[in-house]
Amino acid sequence: MRPYEMSLAAAAERIRRRELSPVELVDSVLERLREVEPHLGAYIVVTADRAREAAREAERSLGRGRVRGPLHGVPMALKDLIDVAGVATTASSRVRAGHRARRDSTVAARLADAGAILLGKTHTHEFAYGLTTPQTRNARDPHRVAGGSSGGSAVAVASGTATFALGTDTGGSIRVPAALNGVVGLKPTYGLVPRRGVTSLAWSLDHVGPITRTVQDAGLVLAALVGQDPPHPPEHADLTGLRVGVPVNHYFERVDAEVESAVRRAVAQLEALGARAVDVRIPMTRYLQAVQWGLMVPEASAYHERSLRTTPDLYGADIRVLLEAGALMSAGDYLRAQRARTLMRRAWARILADVDVIAAPTVPLTAVRVGQESVTWPDGTVESVPDAYVRLSAPANITGIPSLSLPVGRDRAGLPIAMQLLGRPLAEELLLRVGRAYEATRPARESAPVP
Repeated sequence: MRPYEMSLAAAAERIRRRELSPVELVDSVLERLREVEPHLGAYIVVTADRAREAAREAERSLGRGRVRGPLHGVPMALKDLIDVAGVATTASSRVRAGHRARRDSTVAARLADAGAILLGKTHTHEFAYGLTTPQTRNARDPHRVAGGSSGGSAVAVASGTATFALGTDTGGSIRVPAALNGVVGLKPTYGLVPRRGVTSLAWSLDHVGPITRTVQDAGLVLAALVGQDPPHPPEHADLTGLRVGVPVNHYFERVDAEVESAVRRAVAQLEALGARAVDVRIPMTRYLQAVQWGLMVPEASAYHERSLRTTPDLYGADIRVLLEAGALMSAGDYLRAQRARTLMRRAWARILADVDVIAAPTVPLTAVRVGQESVTWPDGTVESVPDAYVRLSAPANITGIPSLSLPVGRDRAGLPIAMQLLGRPLAEELLLRVGRAYEATRPARESAPVP
């Protein structure tokens, strides 16, 4: 296995044993990047010289016996909403052309303290306001969408051009591209990971989290982001006594048959490991879309109010329309959305008092072809692609609960299918344990980058 193909955990172990140097690892990933990046467009900027120098410094530090932890000497990418001092943060928008951050965001500083090495910034849908990331192509099929808005980060990890990456998630923007590219995406509990120095889309919905090749890797990155000791993997994949909620509504409605089958097989695998499946009914589903948009749209428009007034022509047409629409929403609409959110949080808390996790599809269909704007379901319902992708992921943003997306199979076209595990606030450790238990039943090769 070439260094760029390694999971974070495997690379960290090799580095700790002095069987792999950070220089070798960074060089391998940069060589992979030169090979595939022209076809994928994951990065908006690559900081190769900076990465090589950081790798040499990491190697010198190891030679002095100083090991910062499992991220030491490991190359990573950051979504281009996340500030790094002296590096552009453009949010993939002409509005931010030439912008340079004056200091590191909290998450960038914590990753640097943990010894991680920045390779560059990855593309996002402009200001994270979309679900496809049009500049970037799917790592599994360049004729398909990457998903968004953290599409560049997911494609970098899936293609081997970063060992791990960070994304942001306002309505599914970590989990959707992770699902469509066959990697792992974790949206932590709201507020767990600091957002200082991260460009906002909608402050009450925004989350920062890791995109990785394995569930174990996600736990290692999360530990660095929140200042905890790295988790120790369980010796046995035993889920005896775990109550897995399986939704009887919403999450399996208007879902591709192959997606549903793969997720139900994954739930059956959790049962084989000792878990008990319990039917659950998702509350207030008819209001989900209205609440998501009722919160996100006015918050985004408020953030962009000044620049939308002074430089409107610098926004892409699709984003400008959304921002202008948000300016027309009333305070009453926004407050009603907030009140509905409060009721949803309470209702979800009652469900999660009776089960330990909820298992459901991450997205209702695999990656669509570039340019496809809608999907027609067997019942005749026509849904826009962004609405389809956000429909199953938005509840975790509205309620603030953690959600872990992990691959559970492929469709007949070879495109990845993903399941998400949702849990109580601050129950990331449990989600990661369940995800790792499932992952241990899968062939190891499935976590490797795209050939």
